[in-house]
Order: sequence, then structure tokens, then C-alpha cells
Amino acid sequence: MAKLAAMRCSPYRSGERALSEDESTELCPQVPEWTVVEREGIQRLERAFAFPNFAGALAFTNQVGALAEAENHHPAILTEWGQVTVTWWTHKVGGLHLNDFIAAAKTDRIYAPG
Repeated sequence: MAKLAAMRCSPYRSGERALSEDESTELCPQVPEWTVVEREGIQRLERAFAFPNFAGALAFTNQVGALAEAENHHPAILTEWGQVTVTWWTHKVGGLHLNDFIAAAKTDRIYAPG
């Protein structure tokens, strides 16, 4: 995770494609708590984070929002009492990109600082 978390999301360049299954499989061990899910034919990285209350979930949501703005890469975030589900994928490539793995690792770092 440390290697990915130290990287920055790169701007989309015309012609870039989604990661292959092999490329995604190679990166998954670096973000082991995340699951590759497919919705509407698009692969995405998803993880649910647990909190003792809504205030903690909301604070985490705001931190992930700040990360998204800083990296110019934005997830889907579902905030509920005691849980936040974060889903990363890259719309422009119609699937997973290195940026999604970078953002997932940075999200993990926010959840467990240090």
C-alpha cells in the first residue's frame, strides 16, 4: 500500500485504456481490503469502512472528499450510520485505471493513519 499511497493520480491522457485483468490482479494485493466489483459492465474497486456512529462516518466522508479534490479523481461515496462505502473507477476508460488503486491506497491511509 505504501508504494501506491505515495504516488499521485495522473491526468487522463487521450487513448488510455482500462487496466487488463492481469494488471488489476497484480495491483490488488497492494489494497487487500478492496474488492473488484462489476456494475453495468464496468469494473470498480469498492470497500466498506466501519465507524461507531454517523459523526465518524461523516468525518471520514469529508476526508475522502478532500482527497478526491486534491487528486482530481472522484469516487462514489455512500455514507450511512456506522459505515461508508467508497467506490473508485475511471469513467473515461470505462473501468479500472492505476489512479483507482492509488486513490484506494490513499483512502486506506486516511482510515488508518500512521
